[in-house]
Amino acid sequence: MSTPTDGPPVRPAGRSSTPHIDPKGVEIAETILLPGDPLRAKFIAETFLDDARCFNEVRNMLGFTGTYRGRPVSVMGTGMGIPSISLYTHELIHDFGVKNLVRIGSCGALQEGMELYDIVIAQGASTDSAYVRQFDLPGTFAPLSSYRLLEKAKRAADQRGLRAHVGNVLSSDIFYNADSEVNDRWRRMGVLAVEMESAGLFVNAAAAGVDALAIFTVSDQLITHAATTPEERQSAFTGMMEIALELV
Repeated sequence: MSTPTDGPPVRPAGRSSTPHIDPKGVEIAETILLPGDPLRAKFIAETFLDDARCFNEVRNMLGFTGTYRGRPVSVMGTGMGIPSISLYTHELIHDFGVKNLVRIGSCGALQEGMELYDIVIAQGASTDSAYVRQFDLPGTFAPLSSYRLLEKAKRAADQRGLRAHVGNVLSSDIFYNADSEVNDRWRRMGVLAVEMESAGLFVNAAAAGVDALAIFTVSDQLITHAATTPEERQSAFTGMMEIALELV
């Protein structure tokens, strides 16, 4: 695979730039993978993509476009939390015409029997965030993923022999929670794992009529307290990355 470069433009994007994304003429593909960590985006581009070019360095939120098995695909970091991913995905959807957005990240497992490196595919994302309130809906909106992408992802995981759990996750605004029993209450409702971004992604996708999915690797087991290292979270979650690339 080729190393990302700042080579010549592929072709002009739909819009030249936004306050947070400046592609400098490099195309952003209709399908994009969205890790939280920009260094994970760089790793994916270097490891899996051919002819990768850097399309964003604003605030060091690295983004790259290349090809995977001859098909164009982009990958870009989104930072941590619903405000950050919602900002970037809004611009990617509305200013650059992205149609398929696949979050790939780490999560903390809430259920017994889930182990480190298991795959979690989010069918829906419960949340303690107020993000959806801006749409002034007459009830409670359930942020859901694209079933089209979900079905493909589960099939790809099964074909690779990876243990994949499909269901509800929690997108929380709070990492260090003052309520010591909060995980137990979500666990009793069958929520598989906790992370911090997917509900914002799913809401933005629903409002724009595009497809979104979130795929995770279990980095922490919140019952047994087993955990992976920062280095492993950056580059060792290749099974999740390969599943996401099958959606291109």
